[in-house]
Amino acid sequence: MDIILVIPAILGLVAGYLINYLADVLPETLILSRPTCKNPDCKKQKTWGEYLLLRRCSNCQKRVSYRFIFVLLMSVILTIYIWFQPPLKLGFLTGYILFIYLFLVTIIDIETRLVLRILSLVGLIFCLYAGWQMHGWLATLIGGTVGFAVMLIFYLFGKLFTRCRNKRLGAAKDDEEALGSGDVTLATILGLLVGWPLIGFNLLMGILLAGIFSLLMVLVLILTRKYKTMMVFIAYGPFFNIVAFLLVFFPKWISALLPTG
Repeated sequence: MDIILVIPAILGLVAGYLINYLADVLPETLILSRPTCKNPDCKKQKTWGEYLLLRRCSNCQKRVSYRFIFVLLMSVILTIYIWFQPPLKLGFLTGYILFIYLFLVTIIDIETRLVLRILSLVGLIFCLYAGWQMHGWLATLIGGTVGFAVMLIFYLFGKLFTRCRNKRLGAAKDDEEALGSGDVTLATILGLLVGWPLIGFNLLMGILLAGIFSLLMVLVLILTRKYKTMMVFIAYGPFFNIVAFLLVFFPKWISALLPTG
């Protein structure tokens, strides 16, 4: 049994390093380059040995981030799961690539609140293919269209809300938005992936999870008396991605929540 786990464990490590590397360099350079130290006062380029062996920065001695370790561990666990339980009609390889994509977009969105255009383009093409494999063309295209239309409406309302908020606060301009254009693109990508009618469930549950997280965050801020940070918007993309991941990789869990008959 241990020998059987070696291959997916190694693939999980490869996925974890790839996700961490791309999350480190793409938001800063948009190209493949040497990773740099995350200490804003250092920013020294790391050697590949330091990066791959999880060593401290040779210049400022900053340790590897908790995110890096978390991504490595989760990548190994999830890759082993996908190895033995690949998504229906997709198989291991497509499911493996899809997992890497969703995990990468989620990490970048959490850390930067950005859905990078290059990743959006890749996602549109890849999820169009994956959705076609799982649901056929019609359900895939309708899912993408509905995802785009619904989030576009929310995006426009979000811009209106931000404008009203700035006016009340007396601010000329504020970069914070309730929703960004990247969220519209992401909803389109996920609509292609999960298809129609599951995209409606995907968006609804994503918003619900975001609301629960926001409530918990507000309670923590109240208890710690950090009231000023309560005006910061949260990113919705990670919650949409989590629900989409569950729909594809854990369909039995989701089917238990949906009405039958």
